[in-house]
Amino acid sequence: MQENDQRGLKPGDSGLFNRIAVLRAERGVSRQELADAVGVNYQTIGFLERGDYGPSLKLAFQIAEYFGLPVEAIFSKKPFRPLSEQVYGVSLPAVKERR
Repeated sequence: MQENDQRGLKPGDSGLFNRIAVLRAERGVSRQELADAVGVNYQTIGFLERGDYGPSLKLAFQIAEYFGLPVEAIFSKKPFRPLSEQVYGVSLPAVKERR
């Protein structure tokens, strides 16, 4: 799954970038499971993942607590660097334009 910062580095309407989809995928959690755990509709999780909706402070903290991470590890005003680059110092190869 791609983080929302990989779509042309646009955060969406919320002005925030997030790693919710990546965290869900790596932990095998569905949108519904996360939504149930934090008390929102599963569609809200989709809106958050796409950056169409910014979470309330309470919801951001609930999501962070659910994943056991600090809020700033999940939400940011700046694009997240790819995890491969952060952890291993490896940049992704440039994508060639398709014709």
